[in-house]
Amino acid sequence: MKPGTISAEGLFEAHRLAMRWEWIAGHARPDRRFDDAAVRDARSAADLVGYLNYVHPYRVQIVGRREVAYLQTCAPEDQERRISRIVTLEPPVIIVADEQAAPPRLVAMCDRAEIPLFQTAESAGHVIDVVRAYLAQHFAERTTRHGVFMDILGLGVLITGESGLGKSELGLELISRGHGLVADDAVDLYRVSETALDGRCPDLLINLLEVRGIGLLDIKAIFGETAVRRKMRLKLIVHLVRKETMEREFERLPYEPLFEEILGIGVRKVVIAVDAGRNLAVLVEAAVRNTVLQLRGIDTYQEFIKRHQAAMDEK
Repeated sequence: MKPGTISAEGLFEAHRLAMRWEWIAGHARPDRRFDDAAVRDARSAADLVGYLNYVHPYRVQIVGRREVAYLQTCAPEDQERRISRIVTLEPPVIIVADEQAAPPRLVAMCDRAEIPLFQTAESAGHVIDVVRAYLAQHFAERTTRHGVFMDILGLGVLITGESGLGKSELGLELISRGHGLVADDAVDLYRVSETALDGRCPDLLINLLEVRGIGLLDIKAIFGETAVRRKMRLKLIVHLVRKETMEREFERLPYEPLFEEILGIGVRKVVIAVDAGRNLAVLVEAAVRNTVLQLRGIDTYQEFIKRHQAAMDEK
């Protein structure tokens, strides 16, 4: 987490075209940043954005149709007091949405307090989603893992293992079977909530897959746009090991699902031994399908235990 690294200007420029917003007040402080303490205390990016009915210090404030009506349908002295309360709490940015015009008193106070004020025709709900997503990328706890990150049957799967075990070749085979590549070699993982991790590809490696003996492949150019993904929610880690490692360090039939902790979140994990003649792509697909069943509450191993116990009871 890097508190205080996003400026109002950075937020504005990142979405200038998509949001079609105007910067109408507070031009004196384009470098205005999020308060360090507020960022440290936030549990997620959602805690840094809100409507006026949830006014907190140092939070981006969204002013939609209802909020504008709330400010304009009161006596001038009440409007002055309400806007003063907002400004006093030092929001890093105030955004007027829903095709609403910012009240003149709000514009004047933002100029005086040097608080950037944006105005857009986009809906308030859409603005909140966009700003939260942008903040999540920058404020979320982040780590980088080595491996191949893919969309397999709609599940975000990180393939890890020792160097030389063929992770990238396995990724290429899975792509040829219709699955999607997110990142090869390095994967940036972001903690976007209390229970969720998003995986993205570093800008330098987008759409690229390195295969030994061939070199760098542009997956998007070779297989088309449907073969790549911008990001995925990490749900499963497939860890490749050598046969002797499997026999020495892992149970053949683990009694409970394995988990690996990343940024404080437990991620389901399966271990697959690499050996001559094994079809790793089929095994990975089977592991993903089994994980989908487990996420739905269907545990094949526990079902087997119940059958075994029933058979013992009959005897």
